[in-house]
Amino acid sequence: MSIQTSVTTLANGVKMPWLGLGVYQAEKGEEVKNAVLTALEAGYRSIDTASFYDNEESVGEAIQESGVPRDELFITTKLWNNEHGFDEALEAFERSRKKLGVDVVDLYLIHWPVPGKFKETWGALEKLYKDGKVRAIGVSNFTDQHLEELLKTTEITPMLNQVEFHPRLFQKALLEYCQSHDIQLEGWRPLGKGDLLEHDAVKEIADKHGKTPAQVLIRWALQNKVVSIPKSVTAERIRSNAEVFDFELDTKDMDTINGMNENARYGLHPDEFDYASTTK
Repeated sequence: MSIQTSVTTLANGVKMPWLGLGVYQAEKGEEVKNAVLTALEAGYRSIDTASFYDNEESVGEAIQESGVPRDELFITTKLWNNEHGFDEALEAFERSRKKLGVDVVDLYLIHWPVPGKFKETWGALEKLYKDGKVRAIGVSNFTDQHLEELLKTTEITPMLNQVEFHPRLFQKALLEYCQSHDIQLEGWRPLGKGDLLEHDAVKEIADKHGKTPAQVLIRWALQNKVVSIPKSVTAERIRSNAEVFDFELDTKDMDTINGMNENARYGLHPDEFDYASTTK
């Protein structure tokens, strides 16, 4: 098994890599371009960006320069909070698509569940999907309550939910909810903010397997059937983060890391997010 052959199958049959490169807070221009090019050279085929990141254009340039055939790539982008609404979402998608320089986006997500708006917006994503402009559609930062609300009116169930997920926020109930509805869970900030890399239990397990703490954390997510998109702009780390398909954590390792849960977030809880300031 390698980074290129390790894929999950979404509810509609589309195959998505278990591991991708996240580019949140990677600066547009050379920084993000170099990160994407390094990742593609290292075998990554999945890149996760968003209109809010303001680097879609640079990601697109890197994709073109890489020479990797388009049909081998899996490109995800997201619609921001001020782009909600049916017509607005269709226009936002078109902007993102042009910046990325692609005809079809592999996965398009609603970035945050803006209250009172995300159901109408989801209708636009369903249209994009039916029109063949996206291969898969999903959501990001949705709780099970948001999903319940959406599923009451939706024609197409989201194929993926991207949320904060790491050992300190092991969202087991949400993971089980998504699995029961055939919604793939994807985790952002899988390595925490560096503190998890220094955790004694993680370091001990890393030593046991001859791996780095980052590799252990990524492997833990994958073995929980959660797609992982660690962000890095450092070439060595990008390459190292991909070397997670040649070992396996045993039951004791998994139980130890699962037991680190504190329901602690680095980001905001979706119900506490300041939507008013981001929807103008």
